Amino acid sequence: MDRPELGFLLSRLLREVMAREKPILDAAGLEMWDYAVLTALAESDAPTQAQLAATTGRDKTRLIGNLDRLEAEGLVRRAPDPADRRNRIVSLTPAGSDVLRRCRDAIGAMETELLADLDATDRTGFERALTALVENDR
Repeated sequence: MDRPELGFLLSRLLREVMAREKPILDAAGLEMWDYAVLTALAESDAPTQAQLAATTGRDKTRLIGNLDRLEAEGLVRRAPDPADRRNRIVSLTPAGSDVLRRCRDAIGAMETELLADLDATDRTGFERALTALVENDR
């Protein structure tokens, strides 16, 4: 093989992306897991906290701290599930949608800067390949 292994390359890229995302999320008052929760809820409400944990990959006992913080900030809402009052439906509030949009805009600009050395064809191919690999893993 004439290049380092994928794990090594992806690990280095992930560390760089996370280092560049951290100040963006800090400015929004979010932790990385908070952002993951908001992103998941932008897709659809979570019918249970357990399902939200599965969607985000966050341990369900640790997720509660994120949800408590996000709810206290008015970014998410937890309401009893009318079909099963033992469950809570978690949803994004308008304020949560706004914070998420601002973070996504800033992260998009950061990604443009990070990938600026790639020509448009390579960047598109790179993004398409990463998306395909992630979607095939679902």
